[in-house]
Amino acid sequence: MNDKRIQNLFSAVARHYDFLNSLLSLRRDRSWRRETVKASEVAPTSKVLDVCTGTGELALAYADKISAQGFVIASDFCFEMLVIGDQKLQRPVGAVSNRTTDFLAADTLILPFLDNTFDVVSVGFGIRNVSDLEMGIREMTRVAAPGGRVVILEFTQPVNPLFRGLYYFYFTKILPFIGNRISGSEDDAYGYLPRSVMKFPDCNALKGVMEQCGLTDVRFYRKTFGIVAIHVGKKPITV
Repeated sequence: MNDKRIQNLFSAVARHYDFLNSLLSLRRDRSWRRETVKASEVAPTSKVLDVCTGTGELALAYADKISAQGFVIASDFCFEMLVIGDQKLQRPVGAVSNRTTDFLAADTLILPFLDNTFDVVSVGFGIRNVSDLEMGIREMTRVAAPGGRVVILEFTQPVNPLFRGLYYFYFTKILPFIGNRISGSEDDAYGYLPRSVMKFPDCNALKGVMEQCGLTDVRFYRKTFGIVAIHVGKKPITV
């Protein structure tokens, strides 16, 4: 699927996106984001970039750990998603740390940042939607600071055969039906989700791509019976 169709797909479901993420993951999405932030070893003064941010849920999870000496930038090329994310910053009950967060329209394949800028560059459930996986990870690596981390939270395929069969039935039959009905998607947005996951590299293959992009000490952590994984790689410190 090309970039324009991806934009249109996510624009159409933006209003229901957060609700359906929570519903269809049985509210596990929040814990996955918390564990991603923890695996990133983020510090209060860290400079964080969250790409393909959608409505900014992962970016805001980082912001909860960032002080006024750090900041979080949340970027995406879907304007409708960014509008919803930015509205979250206007809520008076929001965390004070959200003042350190900015939403920005940007394509992950051509990030508008200088080399070696961010301590953490993350992406949550978005890198499989980038039309060129390796180019996207190379861009994330380029803007990461030496010694910084590139962090990917993404769906993957369970390795346990029994659980995998049950999960695939839910993932390919029930989830698309519920998601499309609630969101009113005419483009089968929630059918695209399992199709894109099935085509995406497994944990070891993604680790290999990250290493090809110049990252070292790449590790991954499977969560919730292996339906998602957190990959963390470090950008080498050059002399």
